Amino acid sequence: MIQELAEGLVRRGHEVTVVVSYPRHVFLANRHSTTRPQVDGVKVLRVNTLHYRTSSYLIRGIGELLLPFLFFRKLRKSGPQEVDVVIMYSPPLTLTILGRMVKRLYQARFIVNIQDIFPQNAIDLGILRNSLLIGFFERLENKAYSSADQITTHSKQNAEYLINAKNVPRNKVSTVHNWIDLSSYKESKGAGIFLQRYGLEGKFIFLLAGILGPSQQLNFLIEVAREVRDISEICFLIVGEGSAKNEAQNLVVHYGLDNVKFQPFVPKEDYPELVKDVDVGVACLNSKNKTPVYPGKIVGFMASGIPVVAFLHRESDGHQMIKEAGCGYTTVSDDHLKAADLVRKMYYERDRLRGLGEKGFQYATAHFSKEVAIDEMEKLLLDSERTQVI
Repeated sequence: MIQELAEGLVRRGHEVTVVVSYPRHVFLANRHSTTRPQVDGVKVLRVNTLHYRTSSYLIRGIGELLLPFLFFRKLRKSGPQEVDVVIMYSPPLTLTILGRMVKRLYQARFIVNIQDIFPQNAIDLGILRNSLLIGFFERLENKAYSSADQITTHSKQNAEYLINAKNVPRNKVSTVHNWIDLSSYKESKGAGIFLQRYGLEGKFIFLLAGILGPSQQLNFLIEVAREVRDISEICFLIVGEGSAKNEAQNLVVHYGLDNVKFQPFVPKEDYPELVKDVDVGVACLNSKNKTPVYPGKIVGFMASGIPVVAFLHRESDGHQMIKEAGCGYTTVSDDHLKAADLVRKMYYERDRLRGLGEKGFQYATAHFSKEVAIDEMEKLLLDSERTQVI
């Protein structure tokens, strides 16, 4: 999304600099040989950072605390002389420190896009329990909201949550839906390449893809798979990496399941082909969540024209969105037997799935167009003909 936002703003005549850490796969490589100073008109500043995306919460915490200061040093050394607007995404919440620093140094407008409401989501999941750490992050969160000139969320209920639970002034909060590049999904054919690669020809496939962390409640999905293992055609394909993956793999071995397959991340450009190869997209969030977030992968499933089954916490906006779109089914992720019933329903009613997928695509076209969303983001920038954005 950051890449597409940057490219979209450049096409609209703005000067854009993106400050970002090096990808994981070049962490120990010759970084200078893997970076280009300009990518489609966007200036890219890559920063040497601690390898913080790890299963260790301690190392991750230290890495995220260092991020804003490492980024700021790089920006001062190699960035633009003037900055009109700084746009930050949270999480990680610590990057909002960078936003405040840039705002103060350059007298810039500061916009924060909230994807997950941290630290509340970590508190709900039991990841963050220490009262001192909770107090620290809540103070950091309050500073981010108070210093930001504008805050965007990806759904109306998330905006209302910030207004009502976090006392953010209503005039500061806007809803900008997470967008998607529909063209890449339209061009994908679903030729069965991934089915052949994974040895899944002839299977009825439920796909869960993306980050595999505590929030995704993978063990719940494994329990669902256990309940439907009598239907030999059903297969759950889990594609991605994360701290919860090993535990889920061990549970599959413990139950002796052969209807769950794990695969690593696929490149971004190949993802639409992967989604087009499967029958149903799966979204799963831990029932302990209390904020209204929904998984962004639902939008990708809609864009690809496949139906969705979602196991979400009670407060998630995803229930209402899928109902409005008419693209699939949802249930609260606290009862794996009900979830298994939905899996069976979709398998036995597979002749109806094409219609559900088409409704999802129509909904995505109307609500999640990339150009419409970037237009809305642009309106939040400074009122000038040419804007310097980082």
